[in-house]
Amino acid sequence: MTFQTIDDLDHEGLALLVKEHLLAGHLIDRAGMPVVAAHGVDVMAAIAIDEWMGASPIYTKRTQRLLGFEGDTVEACFKAMQLEIGAPLEFMDFRLEVLDDHNGLFHLDHCGALMDVEPMGDEFVHAMCVEIEDPTFDATAWATNPKMRFRPIHRPPRVPADRHPHCAWKVFIDESLEPTPEPPQMARIAATLAANLPLTRIDAPDDSGPDAPDDSRPEGMRDYAGAFNPDLQTRMFTDPVLRAIDAEVCLQGHLLSMSFMAAVEQRYGTEAAVDAGVKQFTGVAGVAAARIKRAFGLGNDIAALATVFHLHPAFRPLSYVDWQVTIDGDTVRLALSECPALAEEGIENWVTLLADGHDRALSAIAYEVDPSWRVRADGIGRWVVERSDEMAEEMAEVILTKFSTGAKFGFER
Repeated sequence: MTFQTIDDLDHEGLALLVKEHLLAGHLIDRAGMPVVAAHGVDVMAAIAIDEWMGASPIYTKRTQRLLGFEGDTVEACFKAMQLEIGAPLEFMDFRLEVLDDHNGLFHLDHCGALMDVEPMGDEFVHAMCVEIEDPTFDATAWATNPKMRFRPIHRPPRVPADRHPHCAWKVFIDESLEPTPEPPQMARIAATLAANLPLTRIDAPDDSGPDAPDDSRPEGMRDYAGAFNPDLQTRMFTDPVLRAIDAEVCLQGHLLSMSFMAAVEQRYGTEAAVDAGVKQFTGVAGVAAARIKRAFGLGNDIAALATVFHLHPAFRPLSYVDWQVTIDGDTVRLALSECPALAEEGIENWVTLLADGHDRALSAIAYEVDPSWRVRADGIGRWVVERSDEMAEEMAEVILTKFSTGAKFGFER
């Protein structure tokens, strides 16, 4: 029996996978915040600030280089925002407008993050929309131009309570300003193998055949060096570009999760960071698995199980995580081999946690395909997934992460 790999996906499937992985990356934060919430709102906000400031400037620059739009303009900043896990398309519906090289505007027609925290009260809304956004937006701007600033026109807590759009901002470059300093949280993450992983090579399409991409068609984009498109959709890129974007999106998730654990470790030590990382990994792993199953109309059989384990963003890109999925009779075999993710030194990541035996996330993934699937270790870096006569219970970390509206959010555009 065979299962779907990323190479089996057609154009629309690839475009959907990128959107799913963008949203899964965003939910990494949602899975992590409940773990540190017991320390209070102020500590939770401080960890979130360090988490995003440590990772986002790095992956912003990588995306700009990958798609050929490096620069120091508002347009370059906005293009990167359209393809990052901090602003997953549609769930965080940024409506971006470039006025000129030095000025831009945006508002959010839908802010999934706000929908998540508004029921928790104004204290949490203020923490996210003011305390966290101010420094993290400036860190995003820094990656493109240290003299770029994001400043609110209005933002939550919403007054009146149903105010729409949810927030509005102006973005500008002022040459008279002192440059924003390099985010100090970034140094440790910038030194990782993940941050320095070579960009995915984008193979040129075959221009000679009848199915050759045509840049006049939306799906023909081979980079993003051309004009800014405020209604950018993933399907506008060619298949090779989508595969490269997907690799970067999944790497963004690894950078963000490492930055989260580094922020926890700085405050509470390595043991606390490992515990927080395991819980975060488990929570988002289950939700991402459920979304992949639903997005691609998969069942609960062995082929569906293997497909979910193959397409799951936690184990991509394969240039960073050497992850093998095979079907062996009535079981699925999972294997983790030597790779850059395992070679990281001085910092924890999801893959090193797995290698150390913290494999609850694998069970969370299997459960979301069907509660009868069970994961057992079968040696170092080896696992077997097989049927059981008893139904497992959904893990508490996944239930907490499903508090986010992102768990059931449906793409419509």
